[in-house]
Amino acid sequence: MTRATRPKWRVGYEERSAMLFLAPVMAVLGAVAVFPIAYSLYISFFSIKLTRPNRTPFVGLKNYTDLLGDEAFWGAVWRTVSFSLVSVTAIAFIALLVSLLLNQEFRGRRILSTILLVPWAIPYVANALMWKWIYDSSYGALNGLLYQLDFIDKYMVWLGDQDKTLFLIANAFVWKEVPLTTILLLVSLKSIPSDLYAAARVDGATVWQRFVHVTLPAMKPGFMLVMIYETMMAIRHFDLFFILTEGGPGSASHVLSWHIYVETFRNLSFGSGAAMSYLLAIATFALSYLFIRTLGRKI
Repeated sequence: MTRATRPKWRVGYEERSAMLFLAPVMAVLGAVAVFPIAYSLYISFFSIKLTRPNRTPFVGLKNYTDLLGDEAFWGAVWRTVSFSLVSVTAIAFIALLVSLLLNQEFRGRRILSTILLVPWAIPYVANALMWKWIYDSSYGALNGLLYQLDFIDKYMVWLGDQDKTLFLIANAFVWKEVPLTTILLLVSLKSIPSDLYAAARVDGATVWQRFVHVTLPAMKPGFMLVMIYETMMAIRHFDLFFILTEGGPGSASHVLSWHIYVETFRNLSFGSGAAMSYLLAIATFALSYLFIRTLGRKI
């Protein structure tokens, strides 16, 4: 019986062999990915606290409704939104400028491109420890530089100022994320046909007009990818907040990811922590869908 005449319900030797070889991989993925996600959804409907391990009552959607009425939760949401807006805007703007620069031919362009990859190559924890040293109030490089340049007359406690903390953390996040975003936008720039610029020059378009009417529209796919990726990274980012401030001073950097950590691993409330994680996941997927719908339809 040939493949063309074989009934659809029968599985051939090739298909059985493929399933056999894929079975270990699927089993590992199920154990390390699917099961934890499903189990965390399951426990989000229970009141689970490690301080009372023998009492795990089913509470349904109570964990979710309690969070939606919690002022601390909404405060963390607002700080997360502020951090994400500042970070993603700065990343997109700086990366656009750098990608436009690297798209030009000049001496040292390859060296500059190599240097640009350094922040991206540094692990997130190492990046956070580096910026913690830079911001240090006693021997930090930022204080030393500003003091030598006479911009300040004494060393400042940068991460102790509630009005500056979130922006300083955002600065460290932007420094880490700009290289990847630059590469993505540079790929979009390289894909623009040179004929479009030639036609625009023939029509008498200025440099600014070519940028607005040729470059930016052609870069929309790259911008859509950047917005989705960097927004997801900013919303769920945890490393910098854990190492630099641990949510402080006060609640100045108490963002949603830190709130989930505190609720789950310090308050030992696994039920509400799982519910909060799923609210964060839903918000992330909703924003991604919004970006795809608004930017994708114009591509």
